[in-house]
Amino acid sequence: MISFLIIVIAYLIGSISIGYLFARGFKGVDIRKLGSGSAGATNVSRLMGFKVAVLVLILDAFKGFIAVYLALSLFEKNLLAGEWVVLLCGVAVIAGHNWPLYFNFKGGRGAATMLGVFLALMPLTTLIVFVMVIIIIALTRYVSLGSIAGAIAVPIAMLITEKPPEYFYFGLIISIIIIYQHKENIKRLLRGKEAKLGQKFKTPGSR
Repeated sequence: MISFLIIVIAYLIGSISIGYLFARGFKGVDIRKLGSGSAGATNVSRLMGFKVAVLVLILDAFKGFIAVYLALSLFEKNLLAGEWVVLLCGVAVIAGHNWPLYFNFKGGRGAATMLGVFLALMPLTTLIVFVMVIIIIALTRYVSLGSIAGAIAVPIAMLITEKPPEYFYFGLIISIIIIYQHKENIKRLLRGKEAKLGQKFKTPGSR
C-alpha cells in the first residue's frame, strides 16, 4: 500500500506547475496560451525574463529530486516493495509535471524535472550530462535541442555506468516521454522556426 501511495504522491508533487503559478500570480496570464504553450522555464523566460526562468527551472528540478529522494529514503528503510518503486516515482513526478492534475493535464515538457530525478539517482553522471546540455544550448541557443540531447543521453548513460537493466529501461521510458513532449519543437527546429533562448513574445494587450 505504501508503495502505491508514494507513487501517487510523486505524481501530485510533479503536478505543482511552478511556471503556471508564477505567470498567473505575477503577470495574470496563462503561460500555456503564450509562445510554445508550455508551462516550463523556457517559455517563462520569454514572459518574465531569465532570472525568473532560472528559479522556475530550479523549482521544477527540485520536484523531481524530492520525489525520488523520498522514495529512496523509504526504500533504504525497507518500507517499499522494491527499488522499482523508486523508478516509478521518477516516471510519476515527470508525468505530473507534463500532465498536471491541478491544471487540466497541460503542463511542461519535463526536462527540468527529469534533471532533478536523475540528480537524486546518479548525481555525478547527471551533472556531466547537464554540462553537455548547457554547451549545446550555449552554442545553438536552442533550449529544446539541448533538452532533447539530454533525454537521448539518459539511457546511454545508464548503459555506460553499468546500472541494472531496469535502470536502462527506466531511462529509455523517460527519454521517450521527453522527446515526445518536444515533438512540436522538433518540427519547428526542422523548419528553422524554433524560438531561440532570450527571444521574447508579446502578452495580450501589449504593444
